[in-house]
Amino acid sequence: MMMNGTHRSSKRDATLVLVLGLLFAGEVAAQTAQTAAIPAKVAKPATTARKSAAPQYKLVLEPKAMDLLKATSARLAAAKSMSFTAAVGYEFPSKLGPPIAYTMRYDVTMQRPDKLKILMPGDGPASEFYYDGKMMMAYAPAENLVAVADAPPTIDAALMKAYNTAATFFPFTDLLVTDPYVAMTDGAILAFYIGPSGMVGGVKTDMVAWANKDVFLQIWIGVDDKLPRRVRAIYAADPLQLRNDLELSNWQVDSMIAPDAFTSQKALAAPRIAFASPSVAPPGAKPIVKMSPAKAAPAKPQAKTP
Repeated sequence: MMMNGTHRSSKRDATLVLVLGLLFAGEVAAQTAQTAAIPAKVAKPATTARKSAAPQYKLVLEPKAMDLLKATSARLAAAKSMSFTAAVGYEFPSKLGPPIAYTMRYDVTMQRPDKLKILMPGDGPASEFYYDGKMMMAYAPAENLVAVADAPPTIDAALMKAYNTAATFFPFTDLLVTDPYVAMTDGAILAFYIGPSGMVGGVKTDMVAWANKDVFLQIWIGVDDKLPRRVRAIYAADPLQLRNDLELSNWQVDSMIAPDAFTSQKALAAPRIAFASPSVAPPGAKPIVKMSPAKAAPAKPQAKTP
């Protein structure tokens, strides 16, 4: 499912613990509510404390939950073009203890099979991504720099190349691929229907919980249009269990899109840099902020030339 491309982990048992913990919490809440509803005259005083056995749960893929995932996947796969706004909220650990929340906004426009534009304002430097079936560009307006690379002829392949080449990944990637259902249900070990909701953008939705070995998701799917409206993710590999939220709005499906929407003249005219992962520093690169002498790392002795 979406938001899991950069969070694969070998610690697969951790998600199972997370899923069971969440299910157990729900069961405890339900049992507490039921106990509170029993009249006082019916309740019997406990004579001896008994150690209750831990509840046993069977992880299942409920047909209703899977049908809802299949319906939203079919809706997305059938779209020849679509645009939407994705507001992503994610937590980042702080030295004080409680996490700090950041927000990114993505304005997405795509046209199958080979057109994609993603504009990214948010908490941090703005950036833009363009793909026209032959070339992809990642543009930084503030710096007026652009990374350009040749691209494969499909959105799926272009997104894969962007990730493999430059670690470029979007949390809604699974919504854009040719077969969203395969991407959404890969390795599923649990899926169940939670219930209805009308609290996401005023749209009536059905809530579904889904999990594989790596991530636990809660998904809100539009009752009438079957479009995904919100996704909440917690990753097994994250020891802090920080929350990641994706809210989707302003959906336009199969609307007319201008032919020049998937390129930028400013980006084409900007100075070019390598389309590469930002984690790899280019040769000769120096840190922007100089370290104080007290914190600077000691210089390594250089070997003398004989």
